[in-house]
Amino acid sequence: MFEGQPKGLYALALANTGERFGYYTMLAVFALFLRANFGLDPAWAGEIYSDFLMLVYFLPVVGGMAADRWGYGRMVTIGIVIMFLGYLLLSFPFGGDMFALIVMLLALLLISFGTGLFKGNLQVMVGNLYDDPQYASKRDAGFSLFYMAINLGALFAPTAAVKIKEWAETSLGYSSNDAYHFSFAVACASLVLSIAIYYATRSTFRHTEGGKVKDEGLKVKDGATAAVQEPELTKEETRQRIVALCLVYAVVIFFWMAFHQNGLSLTYFADEFTAHTATAGVQSMLFDVLNLVALIVIVYAGFSFFQSKTARAKGLSAVVVVAALCFLGWQYMGADSDISIEAPIFQQFNPFYVVALTPFSMLIFSSLASKGKEPSAPRKIAYGMLVAAAAFLIMMVASQGLLTPNAQKVAGEAAMFVSPYWLISTYLILTFGELLLSPMGISFVSKVAPPKYKGLMMGGWFVATAIGNKLVGVGGYLWGDISLTVVWGVFIGVCVVAAVFMFAMMKRLEKVA
Repeated sequence: MFEGQPKGLYALALANTGERFGYYTMLAVFALFLRANFGLDPAWAGEIYSDFLMLVYFLPVVGGMAADRWGYGRMVTIGIVIMFLGYLLLSFPFGGDMFALIVMLLALLLISFGTGLFKGNLQVMVGNLYDDPQYASKRDAGFSLFYMAINLGALFAPTAAVKIKEWAETSLGYSSNDAYHFSFAVACASLVLSIAIYYATRSTFRHTEGGKVKDEGLKVKDGATAAVQEPELTKEETRQRIVALCLVYAVVIFFWMAFHQNGLSLTYFADEFTAHTATAGVQSMLFDVLNLVALIVIVYAGFSFFQSKTARAKGLSAVVVVAALCFLGWQYMGADSDISIEAPIFQQFNPFYVVALTPFSMLIFSSLASKGKEPSAPRKIAYGMLVAAAAFLIMMVASQGLLTPNAQKVAGEAAMFVSPYWLISTYLILTFGELLLSPMGISFVSKVAPPKYKGLMMGGWFVATAIGNKLVGVGGYLWGDISLTVVWGVFIGVCVVAAVFMFAMMKRLEKVA
């Protein structure tokens, strides 16, 4: 699984992991913070939340254009510095008045602009690693591994956000609203770690940074790696590739509109309609991130056992599996009472599933590839849309008989709550869709983008994501007097329509894939 990948992949992935940990720690509590600190209703909180997500994913197109001119590595470094300033500003508790709101909005602008310089350009650098012919066949697998590393950071983020907030409240005596800022401060520390990893490992990927670089025997080139001379495309080939990419962008808009409900309507559902206690035993264990890590260790050690070529390596893998199982057994023996759970903690399940399921995904597609039956990246994206629709179908079933959100608020003892397993299951299915769509989509862009426009085209992927994130706010506007069945039905509908469109365009997309 990890064999044959360029060393630079792991370096860039770890640098991104640190940044993503901070980002998702902040995001885990952000929507709830807006409502608690500023007294905003669900619609206005959703508007700010979705606008922020939109900027985070729109500004990479600006970062991409800048990087095509001045180099990807330079923009990555500048982006981290700007993000740090934004998170630092967000970390100070200024209260809930108009001044505090303005300061928060300024912080969000800095974070989104810094992310725009950092995120897309780092992924272009990952793609550039695979322009080398010896790694070309590993591109899809490489992006799957890169995506898995991103989610390692996201896995610990909800727990960090909740625990640091609780610590600020109980140990330091801060009010509930002010305690949120401690969760935001975690992002500052994570960015320091991210830039440290980036420069400590730079030698493994420096040739991908772009800008004006020289290499022995090669001419100076702008915005491309010095390691590989990329072929020139005709105007018609360039046009075909750009059109194909734009068609993919049009589809993924609706995936992100649905997927990023995890921080909005799905978090509202967790807060207002899901039981706030987990029963003793397996259910309560699922809300301890250490148990999820143990499961991940079992998965990877198990793969290592079957893939290792020496008895020593197999033995070590077996020991790790047994140790992780013993840890889980010990945890189960101690899980003898119900525990309270907070809404943000549900967001740990998506990254957990990504990390745990990536090896299985890679194994399946590797097996299909060896038989010449692996679906193309566009086809995987279309399947991902259908899977996302199935996830919201689960939410529709879970919501049968429930009140509307506004009615739930005033229901008192008549309020109805559902098992946490409904959301846990929904995140599992959503993750299947994400694994089919997101890493494959990024890989497709890095492969198909015309060499002269790599930064811009990767920025285009993020613009599509930005538009989808802007539409996330629809979940906030629907959250009120409308039946939950209708709310989830909206997201089912857009995913199915997008999938049908994707299949209709499949011949054109697979022509350039």
